Amino acid sequence: MGVKKRPGAPIKSHGMLNKGRGALSNPDNRFHGRTTEKFFDGWDIPEDEPGRPLTRIIEEQCKTIISTNRSPDIPFDASINPYRGCEHGCIYCYARPTHAYWDLSPGLDFETQIISKPNAAELLRKKLSSPRYKPSPISIGANTDPYQPAEAQLGITRSIIEVLSEFEHPFSVITKSNLILRDLDLLAPMAEKKLFSAAVSVTTLDNSLKRVLEPRTPRGLVRLDAIRQLSEAGIHVTLLAAPMIPYINDSELEAILKQGREAGASTARYILLRLPLEISDMFQEWLIEHFPDRAQKVMNIIRQSRGGRDYRSVFGERMVGTGEFAMLLHNRWRVASKKLGFEEDFRFKLDTTRFRQSNEQLSLF
Repeated sequence: MGVKKRPGAPIKSHGMLNKGRGALSNPDNRFHGRTTEKFFDGWDIPEDEPGRPLTRIIEEQCKTIISTNRSPDIPFDASINPYRGCEHGCIYCYARPTHAYWDLSPGLDFETQIISKPNAAELLRKKLSSPRYKPSPISIGANTDPYQPAEAQLGITRSIIEVLSEFEHPFSVITKSNLILRDLDLLAPMAEKKLFSAAVSVTTLDNSLKRVLEPRTPRGLVRLDAIRQLSEAGIHVTLLAAPMIPYINDSELEAILKQGREAGASTARYILLRLPLEISDMFQEWLIEHFPDRAQKVMNIIRQSRGGRDYRSVFGERMVGTGEFAMLLHNRWRVASKKLGFEEDFRFKLDTTRFRQSNEQLSLF
C-alpha cells in the first residue's frame, strides 16, 4: 500500500482491520495542511500479524518531567506522565489530541506509537534536589495510564515512585490497571505516612462493552479486585466511574459505585464524557460502528449537556456538563454516594511536611 494525498480524505480502516484496538481510523494531524488516503501501489508485502496493528515504543529523552496546571476542576497542580500515548486504546481518551504535537495521529497512532521517557527518574531526582524546589503533591498518570502494558517491561513508573519514596514526596496515581499491585512494596509504606493515594477508574462491568470501548484494559472485576488489595494494604482509594456515556454505560453508575465501595474505595467521583478536538469525530465513527441504533440519541444527549456543542471546555462544567441529563446524572451519583457511605470530600490530603532532599538523607553527620 502507498499513500496518495487528497484534500479532505482521512485515512480509513474498518472493524476487524484494527482487531484489539479502540480507534477505527487514523485521522490526519490537525496541524498539517494536507490529508491522505491509502491506495495500492503494487507492493504486495504481508504484515507480520494481519488484523493486529503492532505497538512501537519510541524513546524520548525529555528535558523536563513535572507539568503544572491551574485548573480548579482537578485536585492537583503538578503531574508526571511516564508515557505519551496509551496502548489501552480507550476510544474516548481526552489525551488523544496531544499526539498531534509529535506529528502523529490521535487515532491508531495514539495507541500503537507509544513514547516512553526513560530518563524520567533521573530528571525527577535532579528537580527534587534543587534548593529552590518546594513540594506539592504530584499526580502520576493524569494524561495517559502509567501502568499501561509497556510499563510491565520498561518499569519507568516504578523508577519514578522509587525517587519519590527516597525523598518522601507526596504523590497519587490514576490508573485502570491492576499492574499497580506490582508496586505495593513501595506504595503501602508511603500511604502509611500519608504520602500516597490511588484513584482507580472503572468504566463498565460489562466485558463485551469493555472489549470495544477500552480494548486493552483489565476487566472491571479485575480493577475492583485491585481496589480491594490496595485498600487492604492501607491505601486511600478513590473510585472513578469515568467516563459516563449516555445510553452506553451510564445505567451502570450505581452498580459501579456499590461494588467499588464494597471493594474498599473511600471516595468516589464520576466524569461525563468529554469530546475535545479530533475525539468527537473518532467517537462518532466508533458509535456508528458499534451502536448504530442509538448513535444519534447518544450525541443528542451529549450536545444537550455541552451547550449545544460536541464539547465545551469551561471550568466547573467540563467534568460534569450542564442541562437535564447532566443534572440527573449528578443527582444519581450524589444520592448513591451518600447511601453507600463514601466520604464527601474526595480531595484526600497528602502530607508535604515529610519531604527531605537527598543531600539530607545521605549525610553521614
